[in-house]
Amino acid sequence: MAPDEIVTAVKDAGLKGRGGAGFSTGLKWSLMPKDESMNIRYLLCNADEMEPGTYKDRLLMEQLPHLLVEGMLISAFALKAWRGYIFLRGEYIEAAQHLRRAIAEATEAGLLGKKYPWHRF
Repeated sequence: MAPDEIVTAVKDAGLKGRGGAGFSTGLKWSLMPKDESMNIRYLLCNADEMEPGTYKDRLLMEQLPHLLVEGMLISAFALKAWRGYIFLRGEYIEAAQHLRRAIAEATEAGLLGKKYPWHRF
């Protein structure tokens, strides 16, 4: 799929943010400037659970860290991002260890870095 096709698929799926506004992810993505010549794009994954009693992000990172990395890769490709960052709580030591391992494995497999078609990430 081409980047624009991914954005359209996310729009059509009705994926929404978890913030109070429930803003459409596909709509948000479609608002990215079309002219890439004047900016370097970054992708930020906010994995800091600020809602009281919520542990979904931690469980995802500890049990399925590759799912998060893969989702970021697809998102970065769709948005033509150059770098990705994951923001998580300092207390999530185990989650950070799992993520580091998943990122290292993705890099070793050639999915991150300069070996892959979206080598900008």
